[in-house]
Amino acid sequence: MQQTTRFYTQANYPGVFFGGEIKGAETAQFDPGSYIAYPTGRHLADPVLRLGARATVRAGSILYGGSVIGADLETGHGVVLREQNVIGDHFNVWNNTTIDYGCVIGNNVKIHTNCYIAQFTQIEDDVFMAPGVTIANDPHPGCQFSSQCMRGPTIKAGAKIGVNVTILPMVTIGEGAVIGSGSVVTKDVEPYTVVFGNPARPSKISIYAMRCWTGHTDRPYRPPEVAVSPPPGTIY
Repeated sequence: MQQTTRFYTQANYPGVFFGGEIKGAETAQFDPGSYIAYPTGRHLADPVLRLGARATVRAGSILYGGSVIGADLETGHGVVLREQNVIGDHFNVWNNTTIDYGCVIGNNVKIHTNCYIAQFTQIEDDVFMAPGVTIANDPHPGCQFSSQCMRGPTIKAGAKIGVNVTILPMVTIGEGAVIGSGSVVTKDVEPYTVVFGNPARPSKISIYAMRCWTGHTDRPYRPPEVAVSPPPGTIY
């Protein structure tokens, strides 16, 4: 369905700031103190904010113009979603997190508080990020060619990133992988593996061999009907 241009004013949303054109955004909830379609200082061929239905944007958060965001967006406070991002449905992003420009984010992604997602990062469906995750995109900061080679990581579907993880540029985190808290990911991570440490190194078990120590279940992760085989030598 083609989205229609809607004109939002402070008369309809007292205390909300509107900086540009918005398409879609049916039944949106914008808290006072939020800023919608903020005009970026960068030149954009298309500065319109395209926002799906039922968005919830909490006080202090800023959505820049020039992005495409799916249905059921929900933000915490102090979130910044920059321009030229393409974001799927059911995106949850919590307090004081920044999604920089030029990112592609899938459906059902959850990003917790105090995270930084660098430009040109790709995040597939069903990814979870715990608080404090930092993503880098520049292999040689200050180099005269930085703008030409700058690229964030690719995080495949269903990966789970622990608290205070740092992910370096251009790496690929495989589908379903689990990254332990405090890790620094410097190399590609195989699908359905567990890595931890600085630099992050693979465990000898797959995520399906992990045990639950809370007693609620025997194993926190169970294999889907069809899954990519873990690397040779991994305990399954």
